[in-house]
Amino acid sequence: MHKVTIKNSGHTFDVRPSQTVLQAAIEAGVNLPYGCRNGACGACKAKLLQGKVMHDDYQGSAMSDAELAAGNTLLCCARPMEDLSIECREVGGLAGIKPRILPARVAKKEQLAHDVIALHLQLPASERLQFKAGQYIEFILKDGKRRAFSIANAPHDSDFLQLHIRVIAGGVFSEYVEKELQEKAILRLEAPFGSFFLREDSQKPIIMVAGGTGFAPVKGMIEHMLHNNIQRDIVLYRGARQLRDLYMHDLCEKWADLTPNITYIPVLSEPAENDNWQGRTGLVHQAILDDISNLSAHQAYVCGAPGMCEIAHQTFIQQGLDTEEFFSDAFTFAAAPKI
Repeated sequence: MHKVTIKNSGHTFDVRPSQTVLQAAIEAGVNLPYGCRNGACGACKAKLLQGKVMHDDYQGSAMSDAELAAGNTLLCCARPMEDLSIECREVGGLAGIKPRILPARVAKKEQLAHDVIALHLQLPASERLQFKAGQYIEFILKDGKRRAFSIANAPHDSDFLQLHIRVIAGGVFSEYVEKELQEKAILRLEAPFGSFFLREDSQKPIIMVAGGTGFAPVKGMIEHMLHNNIQRDIVLYRGARQLRDLYMHDLCEKWADLTPNITYIPVLSEPAENDNWQGRTGLVHQAILDDISNLSAHQAYVCGAPGMCEIAHQTFIQQGLDTEEFFSDAFTFAAAPKI
């Protein structure tokens, strides 16, 4: 057993030999920033001030060799070899919300797009799940492996959990959902996870960027804001290849039509000829850079493929965004649980 001290706050917690630093922090109720929990997104990067760790495998895009040499660590992959002192900001707003394991019944499967299925899960009547809009769940499979998906509904609507599952060719779980999973089937899940959720202590205008099924947590956040009459200005940018990939497009248009503080800007990177697309084209992050010359007054919530999140982070900071006001959830497919 080793002790971890967070220098910024003085908080401490113990890490068992079987745990990573992040696993122990979640168990102890210490709210550190994180996303994927498997070394793919880099959200849990921290400065190692004292002590040594051994890292599990992680992706080079999450932490470079130079960052490692400079004393950084990925808390989701770091296993202490001695007591540690780390420098890491903590996440407010999660007091009392801890992940727990629950059964869930498949209430409905709904085809949202040619490659996206909505899974509606019913939780036990006595087991309402407390979560923040934007967080995610992990399915626990029979072989012990896990698959993670963002919650697409808001917390006030928690009788059911809605997930948006993109069917990936060769993706074992997503193809199982598409072809074999039946309504009324029982699945095991653990939830909630993640530090990608709306920061309600701010009044800054919001830029939301969703690529593909990265729309799921963004949808949850917007529905939460509408339900609670949070009237901060929102510009929702959605990136997709073609019009058929822009699922729930009508819902976004409805939000913008009925709510004065919501603006909706869909951006297609490769519109098909028969799309007859008259809207914006190109890369979604570039559309934002073109529209807003100075991002210093904004918060940004970005969810989608790692490459999109990474380039958005780099360019938004260059365009004036405060690094503390950038929040992201990078969906990883082949080498990580989100498929």
